[in-house]
Amino acid sequence: MALSRLVHFWAVVFPLLITCCRLNSQITPTVVLESNSLAMTEDKLVRVQSLSPTWTPQPTQPTPTLFPTQTSLPASVDSSEVIGFYNFPEDINPLTGLPPANTYNLERRPVMVKVSNYPPSVRPQAGLSFADIVFEYYIGNGENRFLATFYGQDAAKAGSVRSGRLVDSQLVSMYQGILVYGSADPRVDEVIETQLGERAISHLEVPCPVICGGETHSEPWVYANSLEVTRYAIRHNIDNRRPVLNGMLFNKQPPNSDQFAVRIGIEYSSFDRGEWHYNPASGLYERWVEEKLDKRNMVPLTDQLTGAQLAVANVIILFAEYTEYNPTLHDIAIWDVINGQRAVFFRDGVMVSGSWRAADHEKPIQFFNQYGLPYLLKPGNTWIVIAGLNSDFSQTTPGVWELYFNLP
Repeated sequence: MALSRLVHFWAVVFPLLITCCRLNSQITPTVVLESNSLAMTEDKLVRVQSLSPTWTPQPTQPTPTLFPTQTSLPASVDSSEVIGFYNFPEDINPLTGLPPANTYNLERRPVMVKVSNYPPSVRPQAGLSFADIVFEYYIGNGENRFLATFYGQDAAKAGSVRSGRLVDSQLVSMYQGILVYGSADPRVDEVIETQLGERAISHLEVPCPVICGGETHSEPWVYANSLEVTRYAIRHNIDNRRPVLNGMLFNKQPPNSDQFAVRIGIEYSSFDRGEWHYNPASGLYERWVEEKLDKRNMVPLTDQLTGAQLAVANVIILFAEYTEYNPTLHDIAIWDVINGQRAVFFRDGVMVSGSWRAADHEKPIQFFNQYGLPYLLKPGNTWIVIAGLNSDFSQTTPGVWELYFNLP
């Protein structure tokens, strides 16, 4: 999309979104389930668902395409119910569309902590249920890892903390955060430190209570305290001013879609599988993981801090280009995806196809539906899976979606 068309798009669409309302609660679920079954150079790295349908598109709407353009909101969307993009109220968290428990939390940078998923002995992880956004991506050898973003809430114990990856420097820059990570490959460290400077904090650099534990590869593991990270930044004169995190939109009204989604499977290898099961009582997706490296046995993934199963309002799969330098060293192209890449969105028991874009190195990822309109997230937390472009994604049975990760 040419720059002039992009400017015109926002100029026409987003004046409709100026009037905003404060969202204080999750919506009442409306879907009822019928059954429970269901190139590196020499000296540097190169950046290199059985449910009845409720809606069908009206003939007057444009034909969906992967990266379309659109210049008006559909009549079904009440702009007064939409929160965000560029006009967030001061007391609304731009990463959740909800007010934080403490408005002071918004007067700082997000704290973004690298969290391990392997070996299985690191489970249950601590603090993930307190994160506004969790990014999940492939790190090699059939394994995945998480990057948890703490902004509206803090976690007294987040982890276990593990090493950084190249994509972290992009994501942390885009959300203007402070990165907490374990020791990394020296080549990765160089990229992270060059991009983030003092906002990259390794467990080797700071003592408890900021980051507690000595060895990221052995028990009792290493954990970070996100509030103490904020305090550490203040004490050490690290720029911790409130960032502008516009770009996401939120609406409590479920999207119109006849693509139901009651279970989502994410599989990286024969031993690494995660699932999201929709709970109509809560209106949230609950996390399940393989037990003892056996994907035939899926068990709830809980939070070490609460004992409750992890649950999120939104699950998003982004398709992005991976570059593999060696089996455990990858980069992922997030920056400068201006024309968009494929995305699929899950909320309230339905799936919507669309795209994602990253037009600025210091602004959050933007999400669009199949008509090119900004996708409206459910107020609450979001889990984002970054899949390779060649990954297989399909509906295997009604309401059940499967992603099989493939490189690149």
